[in-house]
Amino acid sequence: MHYPIMAKITFLGTGGGRFATITQKRATGGIYIADKALLMHVDPGPGALVKMHEFGIDPMATNVIFVSHAHPDHYTDAEILIEAMTMGGRRHRGMLIGSESIINGIKDFRAISFYHKGLVKEVRAVKPGDKFYINYWYEMEITPSLHSDPTTVGFKLALDNGIISYISDTQYFEGLADFHKEARLMILSVTRPIGMKIPFHLSTEDAVEIVKKVNPELAILTHMGVKFMNVASEQANFVSEETGVNTIAAMDGMRVYMEDKIEIKKD
Repeated sequence: MHYPIMAKITFLGTGGGRFATITQKRATGGIYIADKALLMHVDPGPGALVKMHEFGIDPMATNVIFVSHAHPDHYTDAEILIEAMTMGGRRHRGMLIGSESIINGIKDFRAISFYHKGLVKEVRAVKPGDKFYINYWYEMEITPSLHSDPTTVGFKLALDNGIISYISDTQYFEGLADFHKEARLMILSVTRPIGMKIPFHLSTEDAVEIVKKVNPELAILTHMGVKFMNVASEQANFVSEETGVNTIAAMDGMRVYMEDKIEIKKD
């Protein structure tokens, strides 16, 4: 199998939240991280499989699926992608990483079927503070969130060319940024623009506080609600101006290449 020689991150969708998902003004396919032996799909929401084919990514090559929590805009395509990862269920392979609600279910939230979990070689229910290796090489540290699914998680992932940090849906809380220190590339789910905060989600003001404290080489805003989409570039520019950190708003189909430099391309 051919593996990439540098980290490549593809945004299969940059929308998030109920109405962004319903309207599909931006896709909700999640993020695909490829780095040598790692081919990981993060939060494969509605349309993830379709977008993979559109952007030339083979779903059967995937070897890790990560799902941060049991809300439809994050997990809806996970089961069919498990079937792809396991060659239609014929090969017991791959790794499924998910919050407690994804893997075991909790009172109000549950997602992946027992059948689909049984197809995967390794299934891991994670909580904040967990550290482990993927494919014996890539260290992942699970980070906390404050969301309506109380088991929601994010991560820090150490790749050959630096750490990628992912903040899934969360309300801002004191100390959140500390869990993402040392990130070279930081991806934040920012649903709301300035002055329009709602519970359990980040707004642009929150992004400023986080990015300022973490100080990554590049910050990327994604998982945008409908009120954010039309002003996405302005919001990213505001974060850049307030923090001094290069910050961009992701676009559907955008690819980020991380080697000595971080380069961005749009299909």
